[in-house]
Amino acid sequence: MSANHPGRIVLHACCGPCLLYPLDALAAEGWKIHAFFYNPHIQPYQEWQRRLETARKVAAAADVPMIIREDYELEEFFREVAFRESRRCLYCYARRIEAAARLAKKSGFDAFTTTLLYSKRQNHDMIRQIAQEAALRFSIPFHDVDFRTGWADGQKKAEAMGLYRQQYCGCLYSERDRFFPTRKPHPPKAEDNPGRP
Repeated sequence: MSANHPGRIVLHACCGPCLLYPLDALAAEGWKIHAFFYNPHIQPYQEWQRRLETARKVAAAADVPMIIREDYELEEFFREVAFRESRRCLYCYARRIEAAARLAKKSGFDAFTTTLLYSKRQNHDMIRQIAQEAALRFSIPFHDVDFRTGWADGQKKAEAMGLYRQQYCGCLYSERDRFFPTRKPHPPKAEDNPGRP
């Protein structure tokens, strides 16, 4: 690898709109990108389908290969977060980021990263900590990029492409908090609901 050709990278993708700018940014750095869609806790299932559809559309438009895991782990998600709802984002981030790191290592990639770092409403400190721990565990570098710098450009591009842009993070708790805010008995912590992308 050289500075101009850093190698092959797995880019975990949560949806199409969040994939747009990270693809451009990583391509500008010289990476050969494989998008990886694995988001088994998007609820309800039709929402999961819509986000996969947008990710496929963006990857195809950019001529980027996409690896898709079609797991849908609804029961496992609720078992893991029951009575620990305030830590649900930690679980959700970790499942996806660790899967990306594992895939990158197993398939001979040079690094991994995630479009979760594009959203202004996600908990970036938590994401980075999980990713750094996964990098150590699986012996694969985590490429840490603050994709938020391209937030406005990505949103304009998504609108121009006519992409579906979701209004909540992904789980039913975040959907509730987005559309029924009076339900919250107290102000949420940052990790309680990172919000919509």
